[in-house]
Amino acid sequence: MNEINVDDILQPKTQFATGNEAIVYGALLANCRFFAGYPITPASEILELMSKYLPLLENGYFLQMEDEIASIAAIIGASWNNFRTMTATSGPGFSLMQENIGFACMTETPCVIVDVQRSGPSTGQPTKPAQGDTMEVRYGTHGDHNIIALYPNSIQECLWLTIRAFNLADKYRVPVILLSDAAIAHMREKLVIPNQNEIDIIARVPVTIEKQKYHPFRTGYTRPSKVPEMDRFGNKYHTYLTGLTHDWKALPETDDPEVHEKLIRRFYEKIEDNKDDIVTYEKSNTEDADIIIVSYGISSRTVNTAIQKAREQGYRVGHLRLITLWPFPSEQILDLSLEIKKFIVVEMNLGQMYHSVVEFSQGNCQVDSLFSIGGKIPSPREILKIIKKRIL
Repeated sequence: MNEINVDDILQPKTQFATGNEAIVYGALLANCRFFAGYPITPASEILELMSKYLPLLENGYFLQMEDEIASIAAIIGASWNNFRTMTATSGPGFSLMQENIGFACMTETPCVIVDVQRSGPSTGQPTKPAQGDTMEVRYGTHGDHNIIALYPNSIQECLWLTIRAFNLADKYRVPVILLSDAAIAHMREKLVIPNQNEIDIIARVPVTIEKQKYHPFRTGYTRPSKVPEMDRFGNKYHTYLTGLTHDWKALPETDDPEVHEKLIRRFYEKIEDNKDDIVTYEKSNTEDADIIIVSYGISSRTVNTAIQKAREQGYRVGHLRLITLWPFPSEQILDLSLEIKKFIVVEMNLGQMYHSVVEFSQGNCQVDSLFSIGGKIPSPREILKIIKKRIL
């Protein structure tokens, strides 16, 4: 089979596309060349398209694995061979990946994991959208760690946030979770496929120091001070990986509490110290608001309509849409809490991000909620009703 360029697949154009298709296009534009996965509703189209396109590209590899455990293991290994890697799954498969997500955090392995959410727990409602994985994304694997999670609310944003996910993964050497849901995955909207020169790719910084001076987890060579250089297997440098607590030489140090604390705190700080670069959100009508609705993903689309209707009726309501869920935009919540009377958190679960809003508003204002489960997206009418009911 003749190899082709990504430009042959993704000519700059405007077309209708689903969320799953846009994620694939974003991954290809971001130079993802290794995908391993296992089919699961509602993420299977991502696997299908990657299996179609990747083998056509130079150094493109697609593997259908026996399960989700093997899938994430494969992308971790390929990442250490200098590939940008991705897998895609839904809730049940994401649960199976948790141990190896912890391994990726401990070894600081950049990779992208797409979680197209459906109603759970267990098999749940395979074809219905939900937002029930938001806490699992942050705390699903055991032990203290930090993570980055992004959540688009449109087809166009699926493409751009996929590219951003790869850039953040490489820049901070961390797994990045791209959240979606069954509604975004399968709805169709206009998608503008950009020119390659419109896309910023943050490439991995190659290791250039002398061989005898290189250590896999030493920081401060040329990257941000708390992010170590990353070599690849088969290069001239010695690279050793372990899921055990390790020092900057990558040697296991399981009995020294100081080594462990220094390592885990660095994991936290390399994300927390760069929240201004990582955290993105969208504010609208917040300047004069008494109430601000906090939402994310598919739920945020109906919130926009509800707020427009509420303002037409004289209610001073604003909107904070979370684009980066983790690290949580705590400073933004705190700042807004000092200026308003109430937050209303709208989400498709029984209150996951609600608790984070309560925590970081620090009692400065009331925090209310509208929860929806069973695959039902909150309607503008429901949101408008709770605005009127809970207005002070």
